[in-house]
Amino acid sequence: MTSTTHALTGKRRIAFASFVDENYLPGFLVLLRSLALSNPWLCEDFIVLHDDLKPSSIARIRALHPRVELRRVDAAHYDSYAKGGQDNYLVRKAYFILDVFRIRDYDTVITLDTDMVVLGDLSELLKLREGLAAVPQFFYGQHKLNSGLLVIQREYLSDEFCARIDETGRSGDYELDKHDQGILNAVLDGDFVQLDARYNFVKRRLSGDLPVPDDTAILHFTGRHKPWQGGEAGYGKAEDRWREFELSDAQFYAACLALGKSMHHDLLVHFGTPHVERTGDVESARKVAAAHIAAGEYQEAVDLLGRVRIPLDWSWPHEVLGHALMSVSRYDEARAQLLLATAAPNRAPTAFGRLAQIAWIHGDDDAAQRHALDGLRVDPTHRANRLMQRRTRNPRPAEVGVPGEQLAHVAFYMEQQGNAGDKLLPESVRLAFDTDGDTGPRTWHSIHAHRLFDEAALERVNARRGLVIGGGGLFIPDTAPNGNSAWQWNVPDALLNRIDVPVMVYAVGFNAFDGQSYRADRFNTALRALVERASFFGLRNHGSIEKVRALLPAELHDKVRLQPCPTTVTRQLVDGWTDPLHRENTVLVNAAYDRAGLRFGHDYGHFLSEMAKAVRALGAHAEVKCVAHSLDDEKIAFDLRREHGVSLPVIPMYDFDNDAIRDTYARTKLVIGMRGHAGMIPFGCGTPIISLISHPKMAYFLSDIDRPEWGISVHDKNLGAVLTERALGLLDDHAASVADVHGRQQELWKVTEANAADLRAILGRPAR
Repeated sequence: MTSTTHALTGKRRIAFASFVDENYLPGFLVLLRSLALSNPWLCEDFIVLHDDLKPSSIARIRALHPRVELRRVDAAHYDSYAKGGQDNYLVRKAYFILDVFRIRDYDTVITLDTDMVVLGDLSELLKLREGLAAVPQFFYGQHKLNSGLLVIQREYLSDEFCARIDETGRSGDYELDKHDQGILNAVLDGDFVQLDARYNFVKRRLSGDLPVPDDTAILHFTGRHKPWQGGEAGYGKAEDRWREFELSDAQFYAACLALGKSMHHDLLVHFGTPHVERTGDVESARKVAAAHIAAGEYQEAVDLLGRVRIPLDWSWPHEVLGHALMSVSRYDEARAQLLLATAAPNRAPTAFGRLAQIAWIHGDDDAAQRHALDGLRVDPTHRANRLMQRRTRNPRPAEVGVPGEQLAHVAFYMEQQGNAGDKLLPESVRLAFDTDGDTGPRTWHSIHAHRLFDEAALERVNARRGLVIGGGGLFIPDTAPNGNSAWQWNVPDALLNRIDVPVMVYAVGFNAFDGQSYRADRFNTALRALVERASFFGLRNHGSIEKVRALLPAELHDKVRLQPCPTTVTRQLVDGWTDPLHRENTVLVNAAYDRAGLRFGHDYGHFLSEMAKAVRALGAHAEVKCVAHSLDDEKIAFDLRREHGVSLPVIPMYDFDNDAIRDTYARTKLVIGMRGHAGMIPFGCGTPIISLISHPKMAYFLSDIDRPEWGISVHDKNLGAVLTERALGLLDDHAASVADVHGRQQELWKVTEANAADLRAILGRPAR
């Protein structure tokens, strides 16, 4: 199985595109600056079509956008299109922009002319999903589109449409003048989605020195006289708007850093880094470092803030630096920075919360409790401090059982009101081992993955008969960042290598999102050390296996095997399990909102409206409820009611114990889930599922059980209709659907049983 994560999730790829030559380069540089300053939250790839740009010009372009892709086009390709020997930029541009339709690696391409300036929000353009959109010509009627701004969807980025363009171009059956797209208008013959004029507001509408309307999103300087060439009389107010963006790089970077609006990570880092290096500005360094942290780039944040001198009484930069330092496991330095940050009342609660977390990581519950209480005294509503105070307020229970008869278990142990799937996982893993169904402390020694694995922890593990690591998506870079492993288990290589009991990695998942990456060197080294040390290394789907093997030398590939998540075989593991005699006539819907930008991109509004259609349709056949694995999952119920008038009862599964979680999923007829365990847990309980795919792991699981049709991308253009059709198909013959789940589950159980035999041999237990 070899697939890009983009292909698995169906997430739309969007790009801007322009044709640029040396004569129009000044206009294009202004266009790039205006785009960043007017839409700082937006950063898509920008394709620059050109036939001969100088290296120095390319460097100037790259300085103004972090995701530029240069594509050289062949002028000779359009020789057969020439009419009347015309050879000027406008004609060449009209021809060359047609190369946009030969782009195949994007779902939506938005063209911008180099004589445009962006003044307003373009978000609505990126949400368009249908057809080819443009602004109708102002002077020549509604049946022709105006040049410059095109929003082109994938069906037009095709060989078939390009053939139509080529045929029309060579036939000469078109009109070409400075006002239109000639060939394209001839091909479309008025068949395009019409946009509001504010997205391509032509300069000629402002004749007589009229002001630019406030709602103008894109101002287009059509005509021969361009602002960088001296302009044209009668358009002074329009050209003043253009000159707002005629800035040096230093001025532009400073303007970006001074914006009060949220800026996209890529833009902030690209513009902010040279600005900080040039000025040493501490506040700018804090902003850029915070962007690095939000993207999991912790060392980059440390490096940047380490290059500026932070005044002692500037609490916020100290807090951000403390956060970055603790994320790379430089804990003593982090404490010093965070203590400085506690001096300011507005930063103290967060700083105390991070100090409490560092203390907890080191096993000092008393210090963690004190820091959390200090934070709550400043802000009694601070959630992180409240959770830490609850976590550490009771003394740890005394160890029970005989160490030599126990298994140590590294896992993410979720607290009350935490993610329901993560709450169930440790118990599910333990049920898969030969411990007579005992999942409690007499048989198992718990080690929280996020706490530092130190000498004392090593000694406790080596006193047990083995170490189990899993399950869950522990291979993820930002849930609990640390510099020791760069994944969730906070273990230094040196201590890992001194474990002298069998190490069994069980049903762990590679959980990076589409667009998310690891700190490659540290993670790769730690991963290799873990695989080398492990007696058993089982990953929960073939997608994770493929990703991990790609990071390992060939001689270690065979050690990496499939071990399905034990939640998927719950019916086989839970002692005395009985399938329900009767099921409630309900459909449970789950949506996830962590890392929402990575999940939905620009399509959340589309997802919500399509889900409203599906919920209404399914509501005629069963009661539809929202099942919330975490508090944030309730957002879909709030948003559906507010935006679409659709009400869903909410099941607060984050408050349930493990038996209640399993019981709820076993008694419903269908679960439509976005979280991985909103699919795997009900499947393990014998309940039909449909996965809302916003993460590759959903597709990985469905591929493993050979039921890809049980998954639908959250970006699917017809999500509502497709989801309704598939859900009703599973409900209409429910007995057959349940039997299919049981059959698929049996295949996973065979793998689990075979692995169990190997694990018994590793632990020196007799074969069954």
